[in-house]
Amino acid sequence: MITRNQPLLGVLLILSAGFLLAGHDGLSKHLSSLYPLFMVIWARYLSQSLLMVALFAPRMGRSIYRTQRPLLQLLRGLSLVGVSLLFIAGLHYIPLGEATAVIFVTPVLVTLASALLGERISAGQWLAVSVGLVGVLIIVRPGGALFSPAALLPLAAALCFTAYQLITRRLAGTDHPVTSNFLTSLVGAVLMSVPVVWQWTVPSLLDGLLMAALGAIAMTAHLLLTHAFRFASAATLAPFTYGQIVFAGVVGLLAFGHRPDAGALVGMAVIIASGLCMVCVQRRPV
Repeated sequence: MITRNQPLLGVLLILSAGFLLAGHDGLSKHLSSLYPLFMVIWARYLSQSLLMVALFAPRMGRSIYRTQRPLLQLLRGLSLVGVSLLFIAGLHYIPLGEATAVIFVTPVLVTLASALLGERISAGQWLAVSVGLVGVLIIVRPGGALFSPAALLPLAAALCFTAYQLITRRLAGTDHPVTSNFLTSLVGAVLMSVPVVWQWTVPSLLDGLLMAALGAIAMTAHLLLTHAFRFASAATLAPFTYGQIVFAGVVGLLAFGHRPDAGALVGMAVIIASGLCMVCVQRRPV
């Protein structure tokens, strides 16, 4: 809901969130090359949970964890853990920019899932779905010389993120956003505590701080996203969410030395186009 009509501020906030998320993913890729994947993800969710308790529990009290839909909250947490595991694992096989672009096919997959659940979908939305899936195929290039099944991990992460988005829709009318995000991070921390016991490696002081920073970055990015929609409409902000793909490409270039080839750039552009097409057709009645 817009409380103050300041679209420029909303755009700046949404771009800042995208920048932080791209940095979060780049840092996760770096740390997971040094430490077990489960450990990196556990540290992210644990630090996020503790930060949320410190920031919101004094004001919200027990309502920070009280939910009317405990099963949905559990499923939401499990789906986001799936996103984290699959996406970060995929970063070892597909560059950051391309992997991020594949994740951004989620709005297309949400539309496809909605159709399967019985919602009416317009011809324009079906066109956007088709274009988005073509973009994914261009990036992962099944059958190409450099293709491996592991390149599909970001697409599997996008499927998990689709489930996460659909569940979030169901929870929006019953639970406070802070409650949902705290419980999601708590589910992640508890779930990852099991494998991390068997894969624990003592990190250096710097790496330990960087792992803790993952939770702070993720939480800050979410807060920026939430506040952005107080200053501008979703239709205004939607095109700028794709700035994260650009930021991810820059992080991939500067931190890991990856230069997207022509095919990857075309695939990324096609996915962005499908998302913008979806925004345009959703402004009209179905």
